[in-house]
Amino acid sequence: DLGENARRDMVLTLEDMGFEIISSHHEIAPAQHEIDFHYDEAMITADNLMTFKMVVKTIAKRHGLHATFMPKPKSETYGSGMHINLSLYKNDGTNALYNAEDENGLSQEGYYFIGGLMKHMKAITCITNPTINSYKRFVPGYEAPVYITWSGKSRSPLIRIPAMRGEHTRLELRSPDPSANPYLALAVLLAAGLDGIKNSIKPIGSIDLNAQKMTDEQRASLHIDMLPQSLPEAVNELEQDSFIKDVLGRELSTKMIDSH
Repeated sequence: DLGENARRDMVLTLEDMGFEIISSHHEIAPAQHEIDFHYDEAMITADNLMTFKMVVKTIAKRHGLHATFMPKPKSETYGSGMHINLSLYKNDGTNALYNAEDENGLSQEGYYFIGGLMKHMKAITCITNPTINSYKRFVPGYEAPVYITWSGKSRSPLIRIPAMRGEHTRLELRSPDPSANPYLALAVLLAAGLDGIKNSIKPIGSIDLNAQKMTDEQRASLHIDMLPQSLPEAVNELEQDSFIKDVLGRELSTKMIDSH
């Protein structure tokens, strides 16, 4: 593709800086690209995301191109997400989300972690999708999630459990976009998941069909809720979620709410 040379330079530069690149390829939309790098601890990953964006923009300029991390740069095609994969490990190094005997390969803690994420997801969306443009991505038909569901079999839900199990068991959250502050995003996601474990919050059952293709009646019968559809709506959800506000701290949460 026409961006291949620029993308190769980005990957080589990132590798020179210590990144372990997992994959690099053109994505669905015109001029849309994806580069995936290896996971690490939360703080290191947040640092890596900031470095990554700087490198991509810099190398693009060298090729006479402009790299944008807008969630929805073109309304008529697919938006750009920043899918976040979450893993949780016990003190002995074993994966806390895995249970070989469960039908989904998930431990009880894994289910509770999902429950915590889903309980606080509307408020979290204000952090993971912090711009007006973010909500232009949340429209049916373009792969971005619209409804608050999870599944170990479907690729379309908000929270997907990738096929690999055992030590590689993880949760993929598909709503965040690249305009998010990664430090705040990872902080509220981990806190919400741990709140689910602490308070034994059970999620609704897995939805293995595409919720976007269901009728309103079908979604209502399955108790499927919807992500905020605008930034003001997300800000209002944050204002009502005292737990997420406490994670952010009073000063920051107040400024975020008042600024909108």
